[in-house]
Amino acid sequence: MTKSPSPAEEDPFADVRWTTCSLDDFRDLYWEVVAPRLDAEGRDPETHRPTHQWFRDEGLRGFLAALRRHHDRSFGEFWREDLALGDDEGYDWATDDPDTREALETFLDRRRTRHSLQQSSIDAKRRRLNCYVEAYREANDADDLLSPVASDSATPTHEAVNRCYAAFDWLNEQSYSARTKIRVRGVVDDWYQHLVGRRLAAVNPATGLYDEFKWQTEDSNPSSLAARHVRALARAAESPRERLLVVALAAWGLRANEVASLHVSQIVRDVGDDEVPYVTFAERKNGPGEVNLVYGLDALDARTDRLAGGDWSGYLFPSGRGETPHATRETVWSWFRELAERAGLPEKIDGERPSPQLCRRYWYDTYTSVLEGVLEGVEDIAAEQGSDDPRVVLSNYLSEERARRVRREFMRSELAEAFEMR
Repeated sequence: MTKSPSPAEEDPFADVRWTTCSLDDFRDLYWEVVAPRLDAEGRDPETHRPTHQWFRDEGLRGFLAALRRHHDRSFGEFWREDLALGDDEGYDWATDDPDTREALETFLDRRRTRHSLQQSSIDAKRRRLNCYVEAYREANDADDLLSPVASDSATPTHEAVNRCYAAFDWLNEQSYSARTKIRVRGVVDDWYQHLVGRRLAAVNPATGLYDEFKWQTEDSNPSSLAARHVRALARAAESPRERLLVVALAAWGLRANEVASLHVSQIVRDVGDDEVPYVTFAERKNGPGEVNLVYGLDALDARTDRLAGGDWSGYLFPSGRGETPHATRETVWSWFRELAERAGLPEKIDGERPSPQLCRRYWYDTYTSVLEGVLEGVEDIAAEQGSDDPRVVLSNYLSEERARRVRREFMRSELAEAFEMR
C-alpha cells in the first residue's frame, strides 16, 4: 500500500529557499531529511538509492524538482557525483517503470544506429524526452507512459490524450521557454510515432499538440525556413551536389553567390584538436571572413569524391559552359527552387517563396537559438556568482576557448537534428 504522508510531513521543505541552495546545501538536506526516513524503513541510505516513486510517496518530490531545476542534476547524477555513493549505471530517467524506460532507450538507440545521429544529438533528445517524462509524472501522478496508449489498454483514447496535454500544461506552469517546449513537443511526437510504428502503441496522443499549444518564439527574422523544411530539403536531395547545396546554404549560412563560387582551396581542415574546420573568404560582405563548419563535412567529402580526378578545377559547383568556371548565383537559385518543389515545401513561407536567402535566415535563427540555449545552461552559475545576467558568466567565468566550444556543440546538435533523415 502506498504510504500517505501526514499533514505535518506534506512539505518538509516549506521553509527552504531553493534558489539559494548550493549543491552542498542539497547534500545536507539529503542527510538531514531523506536519509533518516530511509533509515527508519530499515534501508541503508548509503547503499539503497530511493526511487522517484519513493520520493513521491514520502512527499519529498520537491527535492528532486529543485535539484533538476536549479542545478540541472538528476537524482542519479546527484547520488553518483555529489553524494559519491557508488556508480549507478544508465541514465536517470524520471520514471521507475521498466517498460517505459526500455521504450525510451530503444527509441534513442534506433535514432542512433539507423539515422546515424551524433551523440550530442542523442543526448539532446534524451534530455527533452526526460523533461516530458517528468512533466507527465508530475501532472498525472503516474510514471507508466506505455499502458495508456497500448492497443489492449483499458484507458480511453481521449483520456490518454488528456494526460499528454496535462504534461505540457505542467511545463507551461513551470515557465519553460517557448523554444524549449517546442523542442520537447517535437521529440515527444517522434517517440509516440515510433511506438505506433512498432505496434507498441495504438495511438499517438501528441498529434494534436501543434494545434492545442500555440507557443511563439521571438524570431530574429520575419521569414525563414523551419527545421522541418530543412529536413525535407535534405531528404529530397538525390545527389552529392544537391546534398552539399542544402548544407552550404542552411548549415553553413552561405549566400547563393558564395555557394556558386565555392572552391575546395577555401576549406581549411588542418586545425588544432580544439578547433573545427572552416571555410575562408578573402572578402565578405557584412560577415566574418571565416565560417566554422560544425556540420556537413560528410556532404563535402561525398561531393569532392565525385568531382576528384581528371581536369577538375577545384570548384565545388563547376560550370561546363559560360564565362566563369563555376556556377552562377542564378543557377544556385534555380537548383534550390527545383529541389524545394520536389521536397514539397509550401509555395509561400511567411509570405515569401522558398529561396537560398531563407536558408541563410534559418542559419541565423538557429545560431540565435544556440546562444539562448548556452545562456540557459549557465543561468544557475550566474545566480551563484550573484549576477542576474548569464552573459556575465560567458564573458567572465568561461574562457573564450571554452565558450566557443560550448556554442559549437549546441550548434552541431541543432543542425544534426534539423538534417536528420527519417
